[in-house]
Amino acid sequence: MKNNFEDTIKQLEEIVKELESDELDLDSSVEKFEKGMQLSKQCTKILEEAEKRITILINKDGEIQEENFIAEEE
Repeated sequence: MKNNFEDTIKQLEEIVKELESDELDLDSSVEKFEKGMQLSKQCTKILEEAEKRITILINKDGEIQEENFIAEEE
């Protein structure tokens, strides 16, 4: 089953709490960090997919037109 954004963020937050607790040994910390990076990439992918689906309604000359969302590159 594919995780949704909210579930993935919750998992990532739990990993951050564990890493901040200083209760993990080095190997466990590295494993958690790797898992956190995977989750971070998954969140980014989910957001990018959502961004592609967004449409913007623009009021132009009294008519509402639908245009594809184009993100500005940073």
